[in-house]
Amino acid sequence: MTASDAKADLHFYLQSARDALLWKLDGLSEYDSRRPLTPTGTNLLGLVKHVAGVELGYLGDTFGRPSGEPMPWLEDGAEPNADMWATADESREQIVELYRRAWAHADATIDALALDTIGRVPWWPGGTDEVTLHHAVVRVIADTHRHAGHADIIRELMDGAVGMNKGNENMVPGDAAWWEEYRSRLERAAQEVDRDA
Repeated sequence: MTASDAKADLHFYLQSARDALLWKLDGLSEYDSRRPLTPTGTNLLGLVKHVAGVELGYLGDTFGRPSGEPMPWLEDGAEPNADMWATADESREQIVELYRRAWAHADATIDALALDTIGRVPWWPGGTDEVTLHHAVVRVIADTHRHAGHADIIRELMDGAVGMNKGNENMVPGDAAWWEEYRSRLERAAQEVDRDA
């Protein structure tokens, strides 16, 4: 495999995660795109805001390629978890556009540098802060897919919408009645094991 093939593979999986994450916002109101649905406050727009910062950090700053994007939620003194939710002053459009600019900046870094290029992660302790571009891209892919999975669950809890992306639900076929019976069967199995424990 050539370096360009490796970059193409990495980019494919990174872009598929990006697209899946943004697709989870389709058709939602400003409220629904940001409302917390877990005890720890996980919300769709916060996930997008977070991964934008991850891309700009690992695939920008780490390799001496700062984007110049203001991200006050990551500055010293910012409140904890400020990158995991959107304030009332930050619209969905602003966060999504920030993420798209982060993609472009990250993609430019990937295109410009060899995969074995060494960078330094500014927020890692000195002496353990070196990372190759290949490692950083894999880390960003893993993080983005992880959060796309969170988004899958959040969106399903919200309105039942599921799937990997538009036109590819990546789910077994079944209508609402089939899924209800399936879920009931899983619940019965869980209860049976609990009774026998």
